[in-house]
Amino acid sequence: MSNLILLNTALSLPSPDVEALLQGRIIIALPQTFIQPGRSFALYPSATSINVLPDEKYYKSNFLTITQKVIPPISSETVWIQSWGKCELCQIVNHSESLKALSQLNIWTTKGLQEILLQRKHIFLAYLRVYLLSEPIEISVNPQSQFIGLPDPLKVSVDLPVLNDRTFAQRKHQLEKLEPSMHPELEELQSAIASLAISQPAAKQLDEEIKVFLGWSSDKLIKQPDPNLAWINDIAKLGDRSIELEEKKSNYQAGTDFENIARQSLEFLGFKVENAYKGGAGGLDLFCSKPYPIVCECKAGRLIPSGTVEELIKLGGMHLGADQFFDSAKLVIGPGNPSTDILKAAQKWKVSIINAMTLQKLVEFKAKYPGAINLVELQQYLEPGQIDYRINEYIDKAEKEIKLRSHIIHLVKNYLENSGIESAGVEALHGAYFGSHPPQPIKTAEMHEILIELSSPLTGYLGRIKGSDWKSDRFYFLRDLPIN
Repeated sequence: MSNLILLNTALSLPSPDVEALLQGRIIIALPQTFIQPGRSFALYPSATSINVLPDEKYYKSNFLTITQKVIPPISSETVWIQSWGKCELCQIVNHSESLKALSQLNIWTTKGLQEILLQRKHIFLAYLRVYLLSEPIEISVNPQSQFIGLPDPLKVSVDLPVLNDRTFAQRKHQLEKLEPSMHPELEELQSAIASLAISQPAAKQLDEEIKVFLGWSSDKLIKQPDPNLAWINDIAKLGDRSIELEEKKSNYQAGTDFENIARQSLEFLGFKVENAYKGGAGGLDLFCSKPYPIVCECKAGRLIPSGTVEELIKLGGMHLGADQFFDSAKLVIGPGNPSTDILKAAQKWKVSIINAMTLQKLVEFKAKYPGAINLVELQQYLEPGQIDYRINEYIDKAEKEIKLRSHIIHLVKNYLENSGIESAGVEALHGAYFGSHPPQPIKTAEMHEILIELSSPLTGYLGRIKGSDWKSDRFYFLRDLPIN
């Protein structure tokens, strides 16, 4: 653990301001008096405010909507303290020209800042490096002064910063120079989904990703399991269950359950599964029309019956016609083992066979890395016969590409931190790549292509400053790509 620091006082701030500091949304406070840089204190969220304007006019509406849902209520007797801060810099603003730019980078309205300046004659901007307490503490309410004496000295450490060193330095530089926000549209989007993130896991994940992108958070994103995807763990289980029920002569429902989860799996992977050809006996189990046609037969039980390929040909040809059927990929999915006859027929009629567990692996990979599976590329691996090893090869290939990109993102981050610079060119990064224990050798042009991909607005792992040609492009770090 880091060396402990002893705090005797707390700085009283309006509770919305403290919440914004905890979120990483702001890095400054507006104290009533000048604060000496280097001073440390607990952050006391006060329910009272000395501001003339009501909160609705003092804070931006999108921020106020969020805080009304997440700020814990303060009782009349006690208040909870969750964080502490160290003042890194304190500036004095005594003119109104810069208030609009200051408002754009923070939670307060321009009118609210103007009222503070009118009321106090000065605005003090205290740049606070904020850290979380290992455990919140409860103290008695004390609305009397800006600085409040703590009942007992508080031992704190710098182990839990809200923002890391680099992110805080970038934000501090932006505020000192009053540089405009680079992504105002994303800030609006984050504000719009923040209230949804309280109760919806998918929105919460997106909210965290946007905050990291904006520099409001520097936490590594650890993707939490999505309860809506729990069904993925049942793909192989339902296949095994069909084997158990087969032995008890009650396999019909198990076969239906396995067919349904196979349909759900193919749809999750991105295939469009049609309903027109389904219909009990005599119907196709599954037909995918996009991005390319696939005729699919699902077979539950310990063995894939010897007539499965013939059945697939008969039903596929009857429903689709010979031309469309022969132009379609043909797939058998089942938990059982194919017989020698099935394997011979599969080679002759170009039918692919995969095990239920292999299908589950493919779906699990899609769940971990939503954009990693290219269905058009996957088509090349749908060879005749048992293809579990080929699907595993495809997953391994895709995983190596992700690990390479994660490595390059980490390389950019470390190179900039160690060099003390804001951005770097492709040749410098390529030179550093070879000293970073790279997962594979790549050429400078290849690295540039990957850097462009990672700096796309649709990915947002890196940022790009476009140069006059590709060699003069410069790149900077935005967020990590964690490997799950």
